[in-house]
Amino acid sequence: MDLFTPFQLGPYSLPNRLVMGPMTRSRTGPGNVPTALTATYYAQRASAGLIVTEATHISPQGAMSMTSSGIHTPDQTAGWRRVTAAVHEAGGRIFLQLWHVGRISHTSIQPDGALPVAPSAVAARCEKKTASGEMRPLPTPRALDIDEIPGVIDQYRRAAANARAAGFDGVEIHAANGFLIDQFLRDGSNHRTDRYGGSAENRARFLLEVTEAVAKVWGGERVGLHLSPTTNFNDMFDSDPAHTLGVAADGLNEFGLAYLHLVEGVPGSPMAPAEGMARLAPMLRKMFRGALILNGGYARASANAAIAAGQADLISFAVNFLANPDLPERLRRDAPLNAPDRATFYIGGAKGYTDYPTLEQMTTSARPNSD
Repeated sequence: MDLFTPFQLGPYSLPNRLVMGPMTRSRTGPGNVPTALTATYYAQRASAGLIVTEATHISPQGAMSMTSSGIHTPDQTAGWRRVTAAVHEAGGRIFLQLWHVGRISHTSIQPDGALPVAPSAVAARCEKKTASGEMRPLPTPRALDIDEIPGVIDQYRRAAANARAAGFDGVEIHAANGFLIDQFLRDGSNHRTDRYGGSAENRARFLLEVTEAVAKVWGGERVGLHLSPTTNFNDMFDSDPAHTLGVAADGLNEFGLAYLHLVEGVPGSPMAPAEGMARLAPMLRKMFRGALILNGGYARASANAAIAAGQADLISFAVNFLANPDLPERLRRDAPLNAPDRATFYIGGAKGYTDYPTLEQMTTSARPNSD
């Protein structure tokens, strides 16, 4: 088996095992609505076995920036419907990533200038952009009252229903990288003393209740989950990540999910386990009964080796898919890759978004003019 072996993911027959991982692109139109350019961008990459969209906020409260996409209004749903239609016409399959950032937001982005919410009033020691684009330290968030939590879970349910109305093939719940679900899960950010805090079982409760709500909309076989248990991105840590993630994985098995998408990079990558931490992918591979997607610094050889060794079922690629819309074909041929233009990642517009050439385009442009 390798990257180019077909794979059955729930009800979907994937032609290869390459997943386009979620990447923030900051290209939405007014009202956080995906545009025609968004549809072009994703359709260009439809040769992936599966596309997972950029993180998409489920409510105004869940937003991190003024330019990230949403899935909580009719206009946003209609914008995403154009995207899914374009991807399906190109022969692809696409899941929407559901996102609530929790404490990783600024008051200038929150409705009415409110404080962002979190499991506990513990600030993340990092800076993010304000509504005006300046980098500022994040404020201390407001701890969610226990009576508010069902309403936040309902935000996930409604967003999942909107994603279904928009024509997606499924959804991925973003529980990684220090955002709201991850904040509940890890004890570095969750200091609660009620049924959502304390033990690992209590801290996993919010994750499991969100998953249950989303699975009721979609069926578990069309739902994936994104986790990053061993990184400290967005000022995250846990005193016993193996136990915490073991409890979570055991609970997730109840829902018959399509996959677990694990950010745990190869050595030397930015998302590799923090210093002194063991990789949890081997443990989760044994515990979780669905498919496993690994992400984090993989190249053609390392991805093929991980699949051949049974370490994962699929491998997701991020910046290489950004810069190479035809990444599966390039890897199949072992052809050179376009280099990502990092200066254009978040600037808006077509540059660094829909203008990366395919191999075919490069070959055509290199041919001498016969006239």
